[in-house]
Amino acid sequence: MRPQETQTAPETTVELCGGAPTADQVDALVELARAAEEADANPPFSEQTLVELHQAADSGDPQAPLRIAYAWAAPDEHRTDHQHLLTGAGVVVLGAEDAPDVLELVVRPNCRQHGIGGQLTAALADDVLAPQPGRVQRAWAHGEHDAAARLATRYGWAPVRELWRMRLTSLDEVPSPRLPESVTIRAFEPGRDEEDWLRANAAAFATHPEQGRLTRADLDARMAEDWFDPSGFLLAEEDGQLLGFHWTKVHPGEDGGAEPLGEVYVVGVVPDAQGRGLGYSLTLAGIEHLRSQGLGAIMLYVDADNTAAVELYRKLGFTRWDVDTMYAPVTEPGAEPA
Repeated sequence: MRPQETQTAPETTVELCGGAPTADQVDALVELARAAEEADANPPFSEQTLVELHQAADSGDPQAPLRIAYAWAAPDEHRTDHQHLLTGAGVVVLGAEDAPDVLELVVRPNCRQHGIGGQLTAALADDVLAPQPGRVQRAWAHGEHDAAARLATRYGWAPVRELWRMRLTSLDEVPSPRLPESVTIRAFEPGRDEEDWLRANAAAFATHPEQGRLTRADLDARMAEDWFDPSGFLLAEEDGQLLGFHWTKVHPGEDGGAEPLGEVYVVGVVPDAQGRGLGYSLTLAGIEHLRSQGLGAIMLYVDADNTAAVELYRKLGFTRWDVDTMYAPVTEPGAEPA
């Protein structure tokens, strides 16, 4: 993490856009997100939001389920790169059917504490985030940001969910997996396993607000990423039936900076195979795979209220590292504080 520099806030214009962003707009959003992540050690946009942005830009669909507020700084002779005119942005992914509309907001690190986040929130609050019958609204704050908490309070939103990031650095102390003799583990095979995995994932995460909704397009988008490695996408089978999986991920290191970091990306077991210890064994198998890659640390995301999973990860040596907080309007029915 680099120390943040502050500067006089540039004159800012907020622009609201709906539907598909242009490729240039997505490039500007990605560059802004990278600048924020470098300063905060937290990505300001979820992976699914980035998938939605890229898919919409590729399709050019004017009905794409996105509403974006851009904070543009007035250009001057010192700013010739269009990307660096973007001082902040708020992205709302509009939920399909019963899924919520989800807001994520970011302000360029050296432009913070000048009200840009408030301008973006105000624009969206008067637009897509205005109360609407039948619409469920949520907002993510990735990492512990006091400014995000203050904005939420100002607009009458309260925490309803915490997603912990946990980290393991003592990989050598994790035991090797033990599986029933009838169960085997193999690597995912692109072109063969996609549909079976989607069915298993939907069954394993039927009640999960994000993971259970993954589509073939979402899967294909992740498989197209540079980080995708099928050898780290482990499938547990019995008599040819997919029982569970552990999809691992490796975050690349930076020259002179952070070391590569493994991730327990997603572990799932279909309902009929639960209660046999497969989730634990698959977790160990994935950690063993990441350890074999020479990694010195592994991270994962877990809901704070999933006490069984949190306890399991703690027993394996994971410790709480950071937290993402989801907010909801306090006036929304069923929005119980976390």
